[in-house]
Amino acid sequence: MPPKRKVVAKRKASLSDDEEVATKKPRKSGSAPEAASGTQLAPNGQPTNKGIPEGITFPPRVDGILRFATWNVAGLASAEKKGFMSYIEAEDPDILVMLETKVNEAPLDTALTKRYPYCTWSISGKKTYSGTAALSKVNPLSTSTALPGHPDPNYVKGRIITLEFEGCYVIATYAPNAGRELKTLDEKNLWNKHFEAYIRDLDKKKPVIWMGDLNVAPTATDLAHPKPNWNKTAGYTKDETEAFKNILDPPDSDTDAGKFVDVWRQRHPDKSHYTYFSYRFNCRLKGIGWRLDMFIASERLVDKVKMCTIRSEVWGPSDHTPVVMEIDREAVLGRQ
Repeated sequence: MPPKRKVVAKRKASLSDDEEVATKKPRKSGSAPEAASGTQLAPNGQPTNKGIPEGITFPPRVDGILRFATWNVAGLASAEKKGFMSYIEAEDPDILVMLETKVNEAPLDTALTKRYPYCTWSISGKKTYSGTAALSKVNPLSTSTALPGHPDPNYVKGRIITLEFEGCYVIATYAPNAGRELKTLDEKNLWNKHFEAYIRDLDKKKPVIWMGDLNVAPTATDLAHPKPNWNKTAGYTKDETEAFKNILDPPDSDTDAGKFVDVWRQRHPDKSHYTYFSYRFNCRLKGIGWRLDMFIASERLVDKVKMCTIRSEVWGPSDHTPVVMEIDREAVLGRQ
């Protein structure tokens, strides 16, 4: 998410450029449209509900399909008090990735461990900071919480998990933030350098699904106010967007590198839908957000994907919404 700073209370959010725009009075116009459920829609077409709707349901999976979900929960303990499990029960993903868990040790939550017998937690060395979790109904061949080549293992803690399956690798990341006034952009660039080398190395062995909070808005369509944020706000800088673009479409000089696809964006090339909305200044009501949470897949996997969607109505437990992808089971687990 865009950077935060301390003001008076601990971890109070700073005013990003998007939030400054949000404080201005909107132009008067006709009433906003409504979703089929009666929920008011923001100008960008996403719902504006303040909590998870009661009795929420989603279409069931069909046979032979695996469902993935990624969600920045902005603190698992806090999210659990605001309807977190009602979403998990309704979605019932086969593999659930959570970012920014802020846990200090692996939770002993029987509601989760009963549903997901194979749990991997990457926990930060700083208390109640960052944190990544990958919970699975299927047993991976191997797991890792390292970023090979990165010179500071402590910096990596809480930010990455890799699951290996027969058919592919699954990488979950809570990517670093470039910080307010881009103070930690150098650290973000170092992360991107080693992450690109890592994902390329894995992709040469078998296809990769990369999911999580990637902390980058790849294009101007991926945030509400691109012009005032360009090269000024973490997540939308030349360094970050070029690093992301180079993973998707490597330069011609890198002849061995495979291509990757931003799955949701491929299926919705012109939509300005977002996965992060600041709690401040009614950003969600005004449709002022960022698309930071994604699924990226090796190009040769994309024809196996059956669905990818932003669960826009699931908001309230966190300032992020979940993103869901379904893919042929065989593409992940091989022939079983």
